[in-house]
Amino acid sequence: MGRNARGSEVLIGPVDAPGHFTPGELLKLALAGCAGMSSDRATARRLGDDFASTVWAHGDSDPAEERYFAIEEEMLLELGGLSDAEKQKLLAIIGRSIAASCTVARSVGDSIELSTTVNGAPLH
Repeated sequence: MGRNARGSEVLIGPVDAPGHFTPGELLKLALAGCAGMSSDRATARRLGDDFASTVWAHGDSDPAEERYFAIEEEMLLELGGLSDAEKQKLLAIIGRSIAASCTVARSVGDSIELSTTVNGAPLH
């Protein structure tokens, strides 16, 4: 079990332990959460405070090397009310926000290939 200084707990264990997260799942969860939180304010300014967002992180570890070589983050947003130019601007802003303030991605980015998409469009 992991516990933070605020008293929150998360169960950590093997893939076959019900209700537990594996360390790899926690890594992907940390990356997805960090991307979402890093871009939240900038996105809310353009879509409104109650915008809906889903962030996934996908990637399989290499069993021979016992490590992750690549993780893909996928952010899903409702952008129907934006023009194409506004969408492109928002994607650029999201990309810059994640690059500037996602501590987790900045920490592992030199050892894991990270890619992020918003509704299938890659961020640069």
